[in-house]
Formats: sequence, C-alpha cells, structure tokens
Amino acid sequence: MLITHDTECALGLLVELLNTAPEVAGAEQLPDVAALDAFVVRGNISEVDSVTAVDLAAVHRLRGQLRDIFTAPSTRIAAELVNALVAAVNATPRLTDHDGHGWHMHYFAPHAALADHLAAELGMALGLILMAGERERLRRCEAPDCARVFVDLSRNRSRRYCDSRTCGNRMHVAAYRARQRSAGAADDVAVVVG
Repeated sequence: MLITHDTECALGLLVELLNTAPEVAGAEQLPDVAALDAFVVRGNISEVDSVTAVDLAAVHRLRGQLRDIFTAPSTRIAAELVNALVAAVNATPRLTDHDGHGWHMHYFAPHAALADHLAAELGMALGLILMAGERERLRRCEAPDCARVFVDLSRNRSRRYCDSRTCGNRMHVAAYRARQRSAGAADDVAVVVG
C-alpha cells in the first residue's frame, strides 16, 4: 500500500487527536485553548488562525466523530461516516507546496476553522485507507490496560501495541514472567511425583 507523506502525517495527527480523549488518556488532554494551541504547534498544522474556546468545543465533538469512524463495525459504516464528515465541511481539494514538502493535496479551505480543517484532512486520510481496503490497519492497542489507538503501517500488518517501548515491553515481560512461573510450577510437580 502506497501512503503519501501528507496522508501519513494526517494519520499520525488523527491518532494523536484520538488518544487525547479522557476515556483513553485517563484525563482530558485538550482541556483548554492553550493545550489545543500546543496540539496545533506539535502537529505542525498549517494555515490555522489563532484558536478559541469555540474551536476547542468543535475539536472535542470532531474527536468523537473520528473515533466512531475509526471503530466502526464495518467498512460500509465507516465509509458512510467519512462521507458525511467530509461533506459537512465542504472539503475543497487544492494543490500546495508549502514548507518544503513538495506538491501535495490539501482538502480544506485556506484558513478554515480548525475543526473543519481537521475534519477534511483526517476524514480524507481515513477515506484513503478505506478505499485501499486497509481498514484492518486501524487498531486499538492489544495491551489489556491500554485504550490507545494506532495505525499499523508495518509491511505485514503485525503491529499489536500502540508503543513497543511501553505497552509492547510490558506485555512481553508479563508473558516471560508467566512462562517462568509455569515452568517453575511444572518443575515442582515433577519433584513431588518423582
């Protein structure tokens, strides 16, 4: 599957946005305008005017809509939700070559409201994943105590955890310790029987 640089960036931003929700992070990670502004800077989101409390509320609503698409029970339902999301913001495709990224497509009107900007860009990125038949790449971390999501861009679609250094390592260590306990218990049984 060929994913262009701008689509990969949009998918990364989508994951970051979804993982700011209180049900995922334990507490709201976008609690105020300052946090939203920091999100915009961190995400290197172009053509955004200063954000307001209205933007914050709209981004919170959008985050829920995007989670519904990400976790939809079928591709058909996800596609219907993407279509509705993109249509609601009147996506406006246009070529641009800003910030040394070469020519790429933006789907939002210049200086659109932040939530509309994100809805168009992230909705189209999700649409491209669906169109490529790659919906299974949209995943939830398999660690039982983690609710984070990620997009598996590995060649063989084998990624299981949101972060191999945290959840992945914890799960591997837990599995190793369980094997050690099981082997120790088997040794104890063998000694008693013998």
